[in-house]
Amino acid sequence: MTFQLGSALLEACVLAVLARGDAYGYVLTQQVGAVIEVSETALYPVLRRLQKDGALTAYDQPYQGRNRRYYQVTQLGQARLRQFRAEWLSYKEAVDSILLEEGQKDDQG
Repeated sequence: MTFQLGSALLEACVLAVLARGDAYGYVLTQQVGAVIEVSETALYPVLRRLQKDGALTAYDQPYQGRNRRYYQVTQLGQARLRQFRAEWLSYKEAVDSILLEEGQKDDQG
């Protein structure tokens, strides 16, 4: 079963991956895609929106005769990621309270 992915969750995942280090689109797609289903066509609008909002900056770096566009988290992006993480914990707790049986919740910590 696959849960529908909202744009806010995708933004949070992109910021979390980039908080580990700068990356270009293909690598981002692979790293985010290892956890949630995402295509490059879904990822690039998110990158542009985060860049427009000031959460990311981009720079080009030559690679084998062409340029790769790398994305980097800004201070604003770091602040947004902290907010996403806090909201995620609250959201996860609320969903866990509905989805998990009481015995399962106790087993997980």
